[in-house]
Amino acid sequence: MTPSDASAGSSTGRWSSLERPPLNAEGLRRALVTEGGLWTSLEVVDSTGSTNTDLAARAPQLPEGAVLVAEEQTAGRGRLDRSWVAPARSGLFFSVLLKPGAAVPQERWGWLTLLAGVATATGLSRAAGVDTSLKWPNDLLVTVDREERKAGGILAERVADGIVIGIGLNVSLTEDELPVPAAGSLTLAKASVTDRDPLLRAVLRSLEQWYGNWRAAGGDPAASGLQETYAAGCATLGKHVRAELPGGRTLTGTAEAVDTDGRLVIRTAEGVHEAVGAGDVVHLRSVH
Repeated sequence: MTPSDASAGSSTGRWSSLERPPLNAEGLRRALVTEGGLWTSLEVVDSTGSTNTDLAARAPQLPEGAVLVAEEQTAGRGRLDRSWVAPARSGLFFSVLLKPGAAVPQERWGWLTLLAGVATATGLSRAAGVDTSLKWPNDLLVTVDREERKAGGILAERVADGIVIGIGLNVSLTEDELPVPAAGSLTLAKASVTDRDPLLRAVLRSLEQWYGNWRAAGGDPAASGLQETYAAGCATLGKHVRAELPGGRTLTGTAEAVDTDGRLVIRTAEGVHEAVGAGDVVHLRSVH
């Protein structure tokens, strides 16, 4: 807790706000980088443009399991090149390098974005006691005052022999700091834990477990339990949605399922089912 006599304008160093302390890089490495485990390295930097960009540039020289974490991102990116900016140490901003190799057919690598969502939601549920749902394909939602709000997002990018997955999560943002009114954070969702160290450990351990199961199943989303778990936690299913597709086309209907390729199956008003593999989906209302 910040001392009661500390003025808002005082400056006693970069980490003067005790409510947002830096991550303990050495402690995270001791806990996560273990012999035989998935995570082979973990680096924490004070600030960078984008952890995805940095890790992708170094991917050819790195083994699978490299983790890059930033206390602050100045040019963080979401899908469709949207920006992701937040105050320093207010969230978790990190990327991981995965190289499924020949163990998983490349046509199934598209499931890694959805897998990262399931792993993040599962880890946060265990560590923070907060219900995190998933908006297809890559948004993390929390409930604030009975309203669904986006608290995080996932961006997967192909590299030469693998995939870099970036995860951004708002942890301690207040209402005044939100980039848009529809955004949320773990603090606003009344999470029981907002200490970023245990949250990051929980998410990375969950990601290691889900990735290991999926890879052992040859990337089969049904055999690994990924497809069923994603559907159970997907807030998009059962909603009337508008999908804004590449090329300017728009599709409106009811989101009914996520198929074996990770595509969102939408039933139009005419009763036609169409599987959407990419696009921007807007939740319109629930279908009862």
